[in-house]
Amino acid sequence: MTDPLFDFTGRTVLVTGGSRGLGREMALAFARRGADAVIVSRREESCRAVAAEVEALGRRAWAMPCNVSDWDALEDLAKQAWAAAGGIDVLVNNAGSSPLAPSSLETPEELFDKVIALNFKGPFRLTAILGTAMAMSRGGSVVNISSTGAIRPRPELAPYAGAKAALNAVTEAFAREYAPKVRVNAIMPGRFLTDISRAWDEETRRNAEAALQRSGEPEEIVTAALYLASDASGFTTGSVIRVDGGAP
Repeated sequence: MTDPLFDFTGRTVLVTGGSRGLGREMALAFARRGADAVIVSRREESCRAVAAEVEALGRRAWAMPCNVSDWDALEDLAKQAWAAAGGIDVLVNNAGSSPLAPSSLETPEELFDKVIALNFKGPFRLTAILGTAMAMSRGGSVVNISSTGAIRPRPELAPYAGAKAALNAVTEAFAREYAPKVRVNAIMPGRFLTDISRAWDEETRRNAEAALQRSGEPEEIVTAALYLASDASGFTTGSVIRVDGGAP
């Protein structure tokens, strides 16, 4: 039986980067608690695969491939998703990428622009569109997936860290702009053992310097997302929550 604090029956969640990793885990977690889901990522077949998993849980699902770093494409995505589902109640801005650069000097402009577009410009634009629509309709919740890189930046990830720090900043700006009907919060994940972690060396995967002396499992992001999206966090907005196992 679903806990009434985390009952999303009758609500629709849109998850960018929803076809794998933390995005997939969150989409399925919402669906298990009654939500319908719009799955967004670049590849249609990947979106369809997760949409099928949501439907297998008895919920409605829509696969909507989109490059969320494309400013103009987000307008179409928002309109299509809103029309298909009859409104969006929860937006999870999860899509992101953190490519490495050998140094700041050797960071190509193309890489810089790509990282900023995906990790900051896209979430900014999609929140602006859907946050406005939510505020004019029945309200809702936005959950931005940031990174602990925003507060503990590494040189080889400087553009990514800057983009996530910017995302943290606009989280509070949006929280003020769309209040009181829309709440906007962020999660800063640390190291999680998603498909991306397969490229890590063993020391990085072990994450022994964290207080919990391990990396997170994908499902461990779920409770923070459910809390911030649900009525249980009705007095929480503009907040940024670390979920990193106590990393230094």
